[in-house]
Amino acid sequence: MHDDARPAARLTVLSGPSGVGKDSVIELIRARAPWLRLSVSVTTRRKRDYEVDGVHYHFVGRPEFTRLIEGDQLLEWAEFAGNLYGTPRAQVEGNLAAGISTLLKIDLQGARQVRASMPGAQLVFLAPPSVQELRRRLIGRGTDDEATIARRLAHADDELAAEKEFDVTIVNDYVERAADELITLLGSPSNQS
Repeated sequence: MHDDARPAARLTVLSGPSGVGKDSVIELIRARAPWLRLSVSVTTRRKRDYEVDGVHYHFVGRPEFTRLIEGDQLLEWAEFAGNLYGTPRAQVEGNLAAGISTLLKIDLQGARQVRASMPGAQLVFLAPPSVQELRRRLIGRGTDDEATIARRLAHADDELAAEKEFDVTIVNDYVERAADELITLLGSPSNQS
């Protein structure tokens, strides 16, 4: 297939409330769709034990993050639970220019920023099977203190109410099914370079 005949690369945004299982779905996608590019966000958040710098996030200090904002080097950015998160603009634009579909995992505020700057992006909302299950997952993962869990739960109500702003909703009742559904939305590897 000539480059001119190849379908345009697509930017897909995965968002949903904290604790819904975005990281679990992403890990399965990494294994099942190695042809897909996952954008690696920049964050000021402390690295968790299982995370690898440059794979899960680019971990930076606030001064470096501020420099990225001031240099217009982030496609979107937000502050949540006292930490800054953002998507490197050059990484996403470079992938799309090369014809490579890209997946972003970002929060609601970031998804809105991407929708404003890149209206052709596909926005996917990952929803919990229930609010009770979301609460159980947040508490059960054991990565946050009680105050952070309370903030995340309060913020989850706003995020769940914004589901209608997204193009597609995937319910994460079974992580394998949710990952497969998202891979289907992302397209086939034959469409990628």
